[in-house]
Amino acid sequence: MSHSLHWQKSSFSDGGEGNTCVEIAASPGALHLRESDAPDVEVSTSSGPLAQLIRGVKAGATPTPA
Repeated sequence: MSHSLHWQKSSFSDGGEGNTCVEIAASPGALHLRESDAPDVEVSTSSGPLAQLIRGVKAGATPTPA
């Protein structure tokens, strides 16, 4: 995965300098997510599936593996 991505911290992070947040970066054709405490592990997806996941989390749904 590329290390030249511009990572942005989640607005739900604790605001400190600790490793307690989710970060997101965009590249052409993909969105990348990682946890700040494991920056070498990235998940890539597109906006549709990510939006569906966020809607489900907000609704209290528990994701199940495909």
